[in-house]
Amino acid sequence: MVKKVFSYILLALVMLFVYTPIFVLVLFSFTDTPAIGQWNGFSFDLYRKLFEDERIMKIVRDTVFLAGGCSILSTILGTLGSIGIFYSKKRTAKIMNAVNNIPVVNAEIVTALSLALLFAMVFTFFNKTMFSLVIGHIVITAPFVILSVMPRLKQMDPNVYEAALDLGASPAKALFTVVLPEILPGMLSGFMLSVTLSLDDYIVTAFTKPEMFNTISTYVYNAVKVPVHSALPGLRALSTLIFVVIVVIAVLMNVLKKKEVKSK
Repeated sequence: MVKKVFSYILLALVMLFVYTPIFVLVLFSFTDTPAIGQWNGFSFDLYRKLFEDERIMKIVRDTVFLAGGCSILSTILGTLGSIGIFYSKKRTAKIMNAVNNIPVVNAEIVTALSLALLFAMVFTFFNKTMFSLVIGHIVITAPFVILSVMPRLKQMDPNVYEAALDLGASPAKALFTVVLPEILPGMLSGFMLSVTLSLDDYIVTAFTKPEMFNTISTYVYNAVKVPVHSALPGLRALSTLIFVVIVVIAVLMNVLKKKEVKSK
């Protein structure tokens, strides 16, 4: 009993340590003061100013479009890669899995520098363009789609695909009618993970983006470097909204996953 109580206390302390800064940020997004620590009464002024700021709204739209587009491409490429690895010979599959894990465990600064050098030396025409930015985001997100889809492929009955072929379905039709429906939850998980990684990324974005293009991460970093930056209070409201959206998505995904488990 004592051990159980101690474990609960330890868990509560860890959660408090992790989430207290976020709760402080959320709290001070409801007061119009230049810095956290000063309370000027409860208000929604920061949220109003945030939505009235056309520059920040454009950056938010650009970031969402970039994350959505790159995540769709990463999901397509990652799913095709997972299927290719799964149906390869064991030795080839092991090699490809090892190669896929390199961007996952590799330091992001190494990936960013490698991409910057590649585009500067080989693909000079595409250096610091939207093309290099999209490629950079796909490089860091597609491996996570493969990691999300691969377990679903391993859980799938391999005889179902063979049965579809025996019944006269073409390989393409069997893929779309048999394989993809089975691995769809993994594809959705990979897509959401890609969106989160793309929205959050700073290092690869900073090394590959066009000079006049900004995402939320690069804009926030540049604003924080200037202590008296006029946008800093509004960023508290923006960060709160991002946190709320992520929490809602996470809760919905968990609810859907529980419903899927119960239905089986």
